[in-house]
Amino acid sequence: MTSPHESAISTGASPDCVSHSKYNSHVFRFRWFPSANLFTSHNVTSPSSGHDEHAFILTWDGASWRDVVRLRQGHVTTIGRSATNRIVLEDDASSRNHCEIFFSDGEWRLRDLKSRNGTSVRGKTVSGDFTLQSGDVISIGECRLAFTTSLESAPVSPPGLPGAPGERATSPTQTAVSHEREPSILHRTAKPEFLSPGAASGSALNYGAELAKLYGLGLEMGAAKTRQQLTDVVLVSLARETVASISAILLASQEASGPPMPSDLQVVAYHSLKDLPYRRVSDNLSRVVLSRREAILARDVGDDRQLSVFDSLGEMKALSVICAPITSAERVLGLIHLYSTNPDNPLDKHDLEFTLAVANQLAVSLGHLHERDSLQTGLAQARSVNESLRSQLSQEQNLIGETASITELKERISLIAETHANVLIRGESGCGKELIARSIHSLSPRKDAPFICINCAALNESLLESELFGHEKGAFTGAVDRKIGRFEQADGGTLFLDEVGEMSPSIQAKFLRVLEGYAFERIGGRKPIQVNVRIVAATNRDLEEAVEDGDFRKDLYFRLQVAEITASPLRERRDDIELLANAFLKKFVEKTGRVIKGFTDDAMQILREYNWPGNVRELQNTIERTVILCRNEVVRVSDIQLSSLGSRPAAPVIDRGTPGEYREVSMADVEQEHILKTLEHTGWNKSKSAQILGIERSTLDRKLKRYHVPRPLTD
Repeated sequence: MTSPHESAISTGASPDCVSHSKYNSHVFRFRWFPSANLFTSHNVTSPSSGHDEHAFILTWDGASWRDVVRLRQGHVTTIGRSATNRIVLEDDASSRNHCEIFFSDGEWRLRDLKSRNGTSVRGKTVSGDFTLQSGDVISIGECRLAFTTSLESAPVSPPGLPGAPGERATSPTQTAVSHEREPSILHRTAKPEFLSPGAASGSALNYGAELAKLYGLGLEMGAAKTRQQLTDVVLVSLARETVASISAILLASQEASGPPMPSDLQVVAYHSLKDLPYRRVSDNLSRVVLSRREAILARDVGDDRQLSVFDSLGEMKALSVICAPITSAERVLGLIHLYSTNPDNPLDKHDLEFTLAVANQLAVSLGHLHERDSLQTGLAQARSVNESLRSQLSQEQNLIGETASITELKERISLIAETHANVLIRGESGCGKELIARSIHSLSPRKDAPFICINCAALNESLLESELFGHEKGAFTGAVDRKIGRFEQADGGTLFLDEVGEMSPSIQAKFLRVLEGYAFERIGGRKPIQVNVRIVAATNRDLEEAVEDGDFRKDLYFRLQVAEITASPLRERRDDIELLANAFLKKFVEKTGRVIKGFTDDAMQILREYNWPGNVRELQNTIERTVILCRNEVVRVSDIQLSSLGSRPAAPVIDRGTPGEYREVSMADVEQEHILKTLEHTGWNKSKSAQILGIERSTLDRKLKRYHVPRPLTD
């Protein structure tokens, strides 16, 4: 009779051969009685879904979950004090037939059999049928049983006992003086003998056979996609190649730091030739293996009550055991644990050598799986960030405006984007040429490929060539590594060349060959490189004049000008200024966290009347500066700082003829006349004339060319 201060769950050891762990004056004893009609499995099973066919009951020994009992669909697992139960509780608080666990309607259920003291789960007393969830802890008196559908997700410790849920339970050596004696060790090894340099000189046949087994196992392990698949493959192989009756893999947490203790190890999978429970390897044996990183073979452990795993009838006496470390270069990852219960066919040194070799392969595979999982996690995070940035960029790329010129521009972009034609974008600085290029790319079939930008005016000739085409290591002084050029980076996507008119003639020639479909070579390289790139070029120069002056190749000009888009200056679409200003205000308010609701009417009028020589870029910078300096909830005139460059010049005096006289002239003639008078006024200083006229120098050049106005000869 168990005393009131003793509670017990028995699952495989007789009272004389019980694993003791003291806690709060209680000795937890575990006994499990197999029935004759139990399902015999030769397959590794460690399910992961809550309503799987298989499930497990883990028994608590006061310091850790010790025994594992497999539950089967179609079989009722009875629990109570009577010896006729499948799991026997040696606790006076338990009834003779206390409760039972069974599978019904796709769920594992617990039924209390009208017990005297009741059964509780999750702090609630069970009445009738109770649906179990993986991780539930069943309390019967002082006994604790854990229900789980996956050994990897089993609870760390019962609620209210050392090691609260989510924390590591205290090991037996930390709660009481250990009663374990040193096991009888027959062999130990840190390296498989048949993998040593002289192994092949023995029996070439055996040596080759062992390597063939390991090679085949390596292929199977390499095909495993998850840790569960990997451990299943290993246990099936060990069952096939050794005489083990029961095998298990125990792993430490991947986040754990420092050498693992026996209590840190978690059973992730086990295999048995009969439907028998798995009992954890003794802490003494585990501690020796973990500390010395050696595989150990122990024999005749049935007489050692700390290593024994047999029931009261002696039906599961373990005559030999192997414990092998799963070791990486940095740390011990866990253990492989084998039992033999056949006295006529015990585990031997050959099994020890093979198990250690498998453990070494398993360590490498676990490392690769961990690295792959880390890469997949990082890739998923990078994709998430990329999608977020794409979404944000897409919002910022929207062309804002409702004027006729913007509407026409959007329609033209849509038509051009769905083709693969090269595009030339003209327009003054700051009017959104790069934004137009990005819009073309995002609406094109190449939208998921790279969009690469380069400013041709920002680099000298040698640097621009290196940036565009790349270079090999040692190609020139300072080329310490190979560099991939922008053409290669943009392969399959779009390459945006800003200020393309600033290219030198030599680079234009090389650039033209790529546009014509020829391969190119990196600077200092000989390997031809072929790319598929769409070119979108932009310029604020008059390329026609540059062609006539010999500064830009005519054949390159025609290659680029397949489709042409002109971006209107902001002063020509003043009705869009309010929309743009409000959009920029919202953007910078969100970015800075300021509280600014909008503009006063006077402030908005100032923005409309300003000439914006820097176009949309200048407007954006002005609004950002305003948000930083504004101290009110509404932007006022005093909060806006504008450049003097945008002040409207005084209108030049135009000859209107004799008062009352009407001249029949076209707008083009009036414009030409006014331009010529302005040039004469400035002494044909085109830059100064363009400033007076309120246009870009390149625009003035195009108008002069259109009117066929040559520069007057000077003496």
